Amino acid sequence: MSISAIVLAAGEGTRMRSNRPKPIHLICGRPMVLHVIHALEQLQPERTAVVVGHGAEQVTKKVHRLSPGWANVSFVEQVEQNGTGDAAAIGMTAFPGDDYDDESTIVLLPGDTPTLRPETLRELVDAHVANGNAATLLTSVLDDPFGYGRVIRKPNGQVARIVEHRDAAPDELDVQEVCTSIYAFRRDLLGPALRKLTTDNSQGEYYLTDVISVLGQMGHRIGCVQAPAGETQGVNDRWQLAMAERELRARTNRGWLLNGVTMLDPRQTFIDVTVSIGQDVTLFPGTILQGSTTIGDGSEIGPDTRLIDCAIGTGSVVDHTVGRDAEVGIDTHVGPYAHLPPGSSVASNSTTGAFYTAPGG
Repeated sequence: MSISAIVLAAGEGTRMRSNRPKPIHLICGRPMVLHVIHALEQLQPERTAVVVGHGAEQVTKKVHRLSPGWANVSFVEQVEQNGTGDAAAIGMTAFPGDDYDDESTIVLLPGDTPTLRPETLRELVDAHVANGNAATLLTSVLDDPFGYGRVIRKPNGQVARIVEHRDAAPDELDVQEVCTSIYAFRRDLLGPALRKLTTDNSQGEYYLTDVISVLGQMGHRIGCVQAPAGETQGVNDRWQLAMAERELRARTNRGWLLNGVTMLDPRQTFIDVTVSIGQDVTLFPGTILQGSTTIGDGSEIGPDTRLIDCAIGTGSVVDHTVGRDAEVGIDTHVGPYAHLPPGSSVASNSTTGAFYTAPGG
C-alpha cells in the first residue's frame, strides 16, 4: 500500500511575535517543519506535499534545501487562509491522478508538532491499514484540553465526530481526549469528504476535523490511536517552542549517551540534531555543539565551549573555547579561553595557550 503525506505549514503564527514564519523557527538546529518531515522517515512517502502560506517563499526555500531526499517534497500554496479543511484540499492537488479509485494512504499532519516520533506515525498507519479504516485519528488525553478539538465518541466507544473548542457544548468541553490534527486517510474517501465541508461554524472556515463526521455519517469506519501528549502538542508561542526544544534535546542527549558519549551533566549539554560525535568523547558542562559540527573519537570538549560548524579531530581537547567554521587537527589541545574564527585551522599535535585566537584559514 503506497503512502503519501500532506504537511500543513501555511499558518501565520502570530503568537510567535516574530517576522520569521513559524514553520522555520529553529529547534535543536533544525527548522520546526523539518522535524515533522523527518518524522515520516519510517513511512518513506512516495510524495510529501507541504502546504505553505504566510512567508511562503522563505518556507519553500528553506524546506527545499534541507529536506531529506526520501521525502520527495513538493509545495502548494494556500493563498487565502480559509481553514485547515481548505489547506488539506489544496494539499491534495499535489498528487497526480484521480482520487476516486485510489485506496492509498494519505497521512495528514500539522507542521508545528516537532516532537512527534516516527514510531508513532508508523503505528498510526499500521492500525489504519490493518483495520481497513476510512480515517484513523491520532489522539491524546490532556489534563487541560483548552483550545483543542474534543473527540466525541459513540456509546460503543467508536469515534463519532470532533468538535472544535469554540463550537463545543459545556458537556463536550469536559472531554479530555483531543484531536491532534494528525490523521491517516484513504485517499479515495478523503477527497469526496473534503468537498462536502461547509463554513457553518463560529470561524466561518472549512474545518478539517469535520471530515470525520462526514465519513462517519456515510457509514465508514473511523479508527483511533492514542499517543502521549508530549509528542503531539503543537508549538504556537515561544514558551511552547522552548518546551519542545527541551524535549528534543533530552532525546538527542540520551541517544548519544547510549552510543558511547560521556556527559558529566546532560542537562547542561546542548547538541543540535545535525551534529556528529564519535565514540568515547567526553562532553563537560556548558558544552554547546551546533550546526554541522563533527567531534572525533576520544576527544574532550568543554567546559563552557561553543562550537558551530566545526570539525574536531580525534583525541583532541577543546576547553573554554568559542569556534565557528573552524578545524582542529588530531591530538590537539585548544584553550582555555581560545577563539577559532571562521576559516581558521589548528594543526595536529599542537597546543595553544590561554587567550589564543587562531589565525584565519
